[in-house]
Amino acid sequence: TRPCFPHPPPPKSSGRVGVGVGVGAGVGAASRGGAISRAVAARGFAHVSAPAHHGHGHGADADVERITVTFIEKDGSETVVQAPVGQSMLEVAHGNDIELEGACEGSLACSTCHVIIQDQAVYDLLPEPDDDENDMLDLAFGLRETSRLGCQVIAAKDVDGMVVALPKATRNFAVDGFVPKPH
Repeated sequence: TRPCFPHPPPPKSSGRVGVGVGVGAGVGAASRGGAISRAVAARGFAHVSAPAHHGHGHGADADVERITVTFIEKDGSETVVQAPVGQSMLEVAHGNDIELEGACEGSLACSTCHVIIQDQAVYDLLPEPDDDENDMLDLAFGLRETSRLGCQVIAAKDVDGMVVALPKATRNFAVDGFVPKPH
């Protein structure tokens, strides 16, 4: 399967390692995951992951297990999507043209991918948020008991049918009113 690039790929040399970018993190290296990803992460660089298939149908692996996720968008409309198991809700939202910001691209440096899990029982099935996520959630607009960062909520079989709501606003300290394009 070839990588899915629905949007222009990021610059090849940014000085820091990002998703599939930089020294040792090309598409082949990231696809292998394992040793290279762990080695890069151990050096304190940003998280490296395999290229995501965004659910647009081009390049997506038909054998990937999927779950149903319903997004309640800012205007109250509901969008039901099939999310590949292992993908974050931020990736799923971007792959389905749902307006979930993610200004830091999932690096736990902002709260703009804040989502609200609508069912306490589903929220309880998710792994506990770590200190870094809780620190970012403290900055989130409209925080609720079942708030999480979309970049940290991973599609899994036990949360099939999950419903997540997008808050009415976000706090993006970088540029007021700027809405980045999904990657």
